[in-house]
Amino acid sequence: MDYRTLPVNKWDENHVRCWLESTGIKKEYVEKLHAGEVTGPVLMGLDDSFLRGIGMKEGQIHVLIRKRNELQQLQENAQQAKHSSTNTSGRTDAQADSVRPKNAPAQKTSTGDSCDPADKTSRDTPASTPGKKKRRSNNSQLKNTDEVLELSNCRPFRSQNTDFKYVKDKVLAPESGVNGLITPCHEYKSFATAAELNKNQLQSKFACEVIRFASACMNVRTNGTIHFGVMDSIEERGWKHGQIVGIEVKEREYYTDALDYIEKCFCESAQEIARKCIHPPVFVEVISKDSQEQKFVVEVDIEPMSSLVKNRFFEVYLPKYNEDSQKVTLTKDRALYQRLGAKSEPVKHNNLATFIHGLQDRDAQREKAELSSTAAHTEIYQNLGRKLSILLNDGKSYMDDSLRYILVINRCEKDNLNYINFLMHLNIFCVFDFDEDSNVSGLYSKYKEHHATRSYFLQDFSIESKTGNPPSQKHLCLFDQTSWIFCNGRSDFLGDEKPCDENTWIRTKKKYLKKAVTRICDEILPKRSFIVLFLLLSPVQKQLVDTFQEFYTEMNGAEYIVCISESRENYRKWANLAQASCSIETLEQCSIVGMKLSHVDATIQTMLPSTAQPRHLPVSTRGLCTLPSLEEEKLFSLEILCVDQCDDIKLDLLTEKEIQEIEQNFYRGRKIIWENFWLADKRRCGEIIEREACKDANKILDDILRGSELRHSVAKLKIFHHPGSGGSTIARQVLWKRRKDLRCAVIKATYSPATVCEHALAFREYEEKDISHCFPVLLLIEDYDEDYLEELKYELMDAVATRKINSPKPYFILMCCRRSNDPERLCKASPLDTVAVTHKLMDSEKSLFRAKLEKLKQTDVKPEFILTFVLMCEEFNEAYVRDFVGHILQDIDHSSRDTCLMRYVALLNFYVPNSYVSLSHCEAFLGLGVYTESQSRAYDFKSHLSEQARMIFIELRESTTYISSVRIIHCLVAKEILHQLSGNEPQSQLAMTLLQEKMLFENRFGREEFIKFIRDLFIRRAKRSRGDNTDTLFSPFIEHICKAEDCEKAIAVLKAAYELLGKDPFFAQQLARLNYNNEKFEDAEYWAGLAKFYLPNDSYILDTEGQVYRKWFSFTVDKMTQEDTPESIIQKIEMALKAMKCFRAAQQAAKAERDSMNNAGYFGEVEVGCRLLRFLSTVHVFSASPEGEHSELVKYLITDYIPKDIEKPWRRLHSHLKGLHQNLYNALEWISEDLSYFQTDKHQEKEEEDEKEEQIYNPRKWLKRQTDVYAKFFISTSLIEDSNSGPESQLMRRMNIYKSGGGSVTTILSFLTDKKEHRSAEKLEKILSFYTENPLRDRLEDNDLINYILCHITLACLAPGSGKLLPLQTLRELSIRFFKAKRPFPASAHFLLTLLYWPDEALDREPHPDKDEILNSALQTLKRLYDIKMKDVPTRKKRIYTHFFLGKGYGLSKIVHKTKIDKLISGSLDERRMKWLHGTVWNIFKIRDLLKRVSGWTTDRNLFIRGHTKAFPILPLHRDSVPPGNENVTFYLGFSFNGLVAFNIEVENNPIVS
Repeated sequence: MDYRTLPVNKWDENHVRCWLESTGIKKEYVEKLHAGEVTGPVLMGLDDSFLRGIGMKEGQIHVLIRKRNELQQLQENAQQAKHSSTNTSGRTDAQADSVRPKNAPAQKTSTGDSCDPADKTSRDTPASTPGKKKRRSNNSQLKNTDEVLELSNCRPFRSQNTDFKYVKDKVLAPESGVNGLITPCHEYKSFATAAELNKNQLQSKFACEVIRFASACMNVRTNGTIHFGVMDSIEERGWKHGQIVGIEVKEREYYTDALDYIEKCFCESAQEIARKCIHPPVFVEVISKDSQEQKFVVEVDIEPMSSLVKNRFFEVYLPKYNEDSQKVTLTKDRALYQRLGAKSEPVKHNNLATFIHGLQDRDAQREKAELSSTAAHTEIYQNLGRKLSILLNDGKSYMDDSLRYILVINRCEKDNLNYINFLMHLNIFCVFDFDEDSNVSGLYSKYKEHHATRSYFLQDFSIESKTGNPPSQKHLCLFDQTSWIFCNGRSDFLGDEKPCDENTWIRTKKKYLKKAVTRICDEILPKRSFIVLFLLLSPVQKQLVDTFQEFYTEMNGAEYIVCISESRENYRKWANLAQASCSIETLEQCSIVGMKLSHVDATIQTMLPSTAQPRHLPVSTRGLCTLPSLEEEKLFSLEILCVDQCDDIKLDLLTEKEIQEIEQNFYRGRKIIWENFWLADKRRCGEIIEREACKDANKILDDILRGSELRHSVAKLKIFHHPGSGGSTIARQVLWKRRKDLRCAVIKATYSPATVCEHALAFREYEEKDISHCFPVLLLIEDYDEDYLEELKYELMDAVATRKINSPKPYFILMCCRRSNDPERLCKASPLDTVAVTHKLMDSEKSLFRAKLEKLKQTDVKPEFILTFVLMCEEFNEAYVRDFVGHILQDIDHSSRDTCLMRYVALLNFYVPNSYVSLSHCEAFLGLGVYTESQSRAYDFKSHLSEQARMIFIELRESTTYISSVRIIHCLVAKEILHQLSGNEPQSQLAMTLLQEKMLFENRFGREEFIKFIRDLFIRRAKRSRGDNTDTLFSPFIEHICKAEDCEKAIAVLKAAYELLGKDPFFAQQLARLNYNNEKFEDAEYWAGLAKFYLPNDSYILDTEGQVYRKWFSFTVDKMTQEDTPESIIQKIEMALKAMKCFRAAQQAAKAERDSMNNAGYFGEVEVGCRLLRFLSTVHVFSASPEGEHSELVKYLITDYIPKDIEKPWRRLHSHLKGLHQNLYNALEWISEDLSYFQTDKHQEKEEEDEKEEQIYNPRKWLKRQTDVYAKFFISTSLIEDSNSGPESQLMRRMNIYKSGGGSVTTILSFLTDKKEHRSAEKLEKILSFYTENPLRDRLEDNDLINYILCHITLACLAPGSGKLLPLQTLRELSIRFFKAKRPFPASAHFLLTLLYWPDEALDREPHPDKDEILNSALQTLKRLYDIKMKDVPTRKKRIYTHFFLGKGYGLSKIVHKTKIDKLISGSLDERRMKWLHGTVWNIFKIRDLLKRVSGWTTDRNLFIRGHTKAFPILPLHRDSVPPGNENVTFYLGFSFNGLVAFNIEVENNPIVS
């Protein structure tokens, strides 16, 4: 039997289990209680100690006990209701229904009572009416009795308050009998049918019920109220007794006039008394959230004052409507009615004398009751000040920035504007403003004088917070400026957004209100992080109540809703309407009513943690300027550090405990805050240790400020630090010390570089008279992305350039602070502007740290609670960390939820840099989501953690949204926790368990960040360039599983992640890579195909597919045996061809990708092609000649010849293999040209044994090696002899050139990097010998001609006196083809034209405009081809490479290659790069002596140079090195594939007039 049909004391353990499941507690505890045979009676006696004994946690216990208590209360109410209505006609079940347990439906009843008023009236009174048809139609609207209805209070007796409302479907207390005479008894009539009748029928029926009830009350001397529109019986089985339904009132006069029957029904002497005792009908509106139809409960109050009724009894006729005559008649005899229980019954004839005799006693009781009720009630005043403090501060006595406020407000009159200053200091997130004049004369007009805002209309706000920005930026603007939402139009707005009436608003605007509220509560602000403040400053409109109802629904109650209303009348109207959602009692608990607004203002201002004093910035005149909040908020992408930072804090409000907590938070591992420095300066807490690295950073900063010969408008100071070593503290220490001399700010890197740049410029120039002499701006950027930093730097440089200002100091200094596992290596790479911060302490630092630790211990701080600092004192010694963590975890409960959470957070924190788990996720996981009840206002997450978890977790707050999150105090501690808590459980199993935690993955807040960290755990590779220790092929976590467990486990966990994260194609790609690296090629093929299915045009995924077949092919070839069959050979060739096809698809996809340059497809095709050539050379058909040549293979590949043995078996392969030569040639040419464009010498000195990565670290070397392989298999002496001078012979000649290194631009130029110049020169002379002796006569093909000319230029750099060299003029004549021929040429052809046709002192003594045409055409084409090449990729990602410089001399000797300059620079590769970067190369005398300085000029920050006669724009290496205004300048000239480049630009001080 269903537990819901039984009383609780009859429940067995199965019934209890069903009920427990309905409460939502965890299944494991449901099963334990079931196993413990907990029956209904046992359930009622459960206590905390029993539940703890079965392992239940506090959160679950709280839920269960609360639900059990509710059940107990409802059972008791049901029993009382049953007892009080035993004398009423079968209403027991109805009353039990109204107080049923929340999870129980209506119990079945056999009563025959009807809920139809017509039936009831026909039984109880003589007036009977038709109406059965109507009743049946009503039944279709009856509510499901399973639904539990909320109790409602009756209208106060005799109250005429028109604002009082009933809520549809709430339940009034059961009908009642006599209770102290003054307390009214109540009787209910549904009246649903009667309300639809004609006037006569309705009035007779209404009068009949009122007069019967009234005479009964008057006779027993009790006050009473009869209610029409409230269910009185439950025969229809759809209603509950006392349920408010309301009736339609067509004409109020019908009801008022119905009381004229008094004169007909009472005897003449009693008529006036009856008129005074029976008050006119009161029409109470019935409101409903779901319905717009207007219904009322009609109530008549009966008040038999003793002065009126003393010594009298009242007999009455009752009117009844006669169906036949259609007239109203009266009953034959008068009857004397009395209240018996909850009914009005006639006094029986044999009891009449007794009843009349008792009148005297009843009169005495009435007089006594009236006297006691009129005794003066002294009004008890609440402590509203304290209530206000607690409600607004979430239980605290002071305000802090942990809470945000959402303000809902109506019209603010001018007088009130003087008393809303407190709003200027609240952390207001957004305002829902229902005053259309707010911008003209209301709150908005005043607020925007003090704060930056963004104004919206409801529909705009819904869309704005939804726009498709990346997750981190999605709601960003909402957190930095108050959003002002005009909810009902704006009178001064010129657009089409006017105020509208209530009905139009509901139709057109209410849906947007719902969306906005849902978005705020569901996506933007987590629970308990904000308070909704209703400020009722004028009479309340319905829209304001709708807003309350939306927030009440979304926030699951009124716990974080506060209402302030000075006017009690405004509040009453609001509360009466709002009770449709929430009980009046709950509303009163969260409301401040009757407190003057000026008192509210003053009270709140005393709670503020800081004074309202202005903040100040330094100015270049060594004074200060004021920075109002309004101006500061406009620069929302910067966290500005003022000269008087924190001086507005009320120090006297901070207790010693709070100061201690601020200090301890820092030493526990939280990021340092400005208050730490401020309190240290005020000597209210200990000094903050200054590490040596801080002094180093300050020295570098001083050097930057002093300026150098090469002035950069944007300078960089980099701080790389081990995690937890204090790098962030050092950066902030530098800012704090410099705040009075520089303008300092922290960049919020979630904003775009363009926004930050705009704000940084405005910040620099704010209140400065002369913008050329402003203070430099010191900007701190932390844990940044390298691309972001570069883009920001270029944005700032461009912005400065367009400002046309000149200053001896840098305009901006970017202090870049980033975690790194190898800071010293990064510092060594750039020593002039980099500081490394490590865990290793210097001797001077050790003593400071020990002294500080002793001081902290003296303040009774346990070392466990400043763990990060303790570990830092020990230099994060591995053994010390291990022992310390072991000590903390000694008695930990391995089965508890918080231990499980520790393991999950440790897994993320160790493997994913900067990861965290939002507090909301932690609460959901620990089952703390139920803590939204009012009694847990002071709820604290930490109090629900075990002692161990409290020690190792640190709570952080996200700097932009202030959303709290949790991480482990240090990644090394996370590593140790992971190791010690895992025991024998492998990490793959832990990850599997994590992936099955639905609570974590389905939690809304911080979901995008959490999913990102999970993705990073599985697919983010480590890279040295990002500061990681090594470069990895897979994520460090997957690599750990492969190494510590096996690849099968890694594959399984990746598969699980793939399924959980919505079949992410990039996870499929990783599975393909993992499988082919472990030689599981069929599986790899499947996963690559799956990834390609989801992203068919992604070049990286197509490349992965190619790599599957490449690896598969290599694997099968390496494992080939002597007995290989012809079929297996064909399969292997097909595999290689399939790989090449995939790589060509990747090449095509890469061309279409605008924001990336993926060249892997070309490298992949060349590698497979060369490996295929080597394989083909081993096939017996193509065996090598004694001289080692593969003539047969060459002949097969480049002619129509097909050996007989393979003609038929290979018929599907011939066409593909014969295209192999051209495909490889095209790919090699593409790679060569690509390498010609960009800098690739980053790792030239890196010893890379791994050939797999050679294409990344030394692509020029890789190209040379692959070109050798390619050429080797296309050379055949016998073929040359056979074809004489045919095409095959030309090909052989080209292959010989290729083999010698002269086949492409890149391989030719790589001769210049050979340390043995003599050897390179000989090789080049040999290459030139392969070409015709008279190239002017014997026409070369285009690519051959490019290589031929470049060989001369390269040879001229190495051996200027070589006899093989042609003069410059001859080379010009050869190259003119690239200008004259109307067909496209490679970029290298136009690059050669710029080199050859640049004015030569010997050849170009006279000006030649024609030569300028050639130069102009070449430069324009280079620019166009460069733009095509770069697509939308930022230039910083692919820096252009300058191959040659203009030197002194003439002819080919004036062309100087960059390597020649590099050889004149001392130091390692990194040191040489720094000298190029900082421009110190130009201070080297030998370089200045080698190169020629040329003259040019600037116009509007653009640089120009004159060619033969024409002016050409020229690209400066550094944009900010171009002086402002119009100046004559000199510089060194470079030649690149993007045109001409200017180096070392200087203003010409002593120009020589030519």
